[in-house]
Amino acid sequence: MARIILLVLLFSVLARIFWRSVDAFIEGASGRPPSGRAPERRASMVRDPVCGTFVLPERAVTLVDGRSRRFFCSEACRDKYRARTA
Repeated sequence: MARIILLVLLFSVLARIFWRSVDAFIEGASGRPPSGRAPERRASMVRDPVCGTFVLPERAVTLVDGRSRRFFCSEACRDKYRARTA
């Protein structure tokens, strides 16, 4: 009985692998973008003016300088920028 269960399980896994491979081949041959997957999202990043590190604006340390906003990777870079421009 255990052998039959293992054979059925093995057969179902192999069948799934086979059909996923066939589906991927057909999808690739059609030239259409992949279905069922979210489109690739590109994040816009900003460059730290002190060390040159690229950071995400929502995670960056910011400093409002007049009308412009400066983005920094850390508080240390922000403080160096303040000292340099003062």
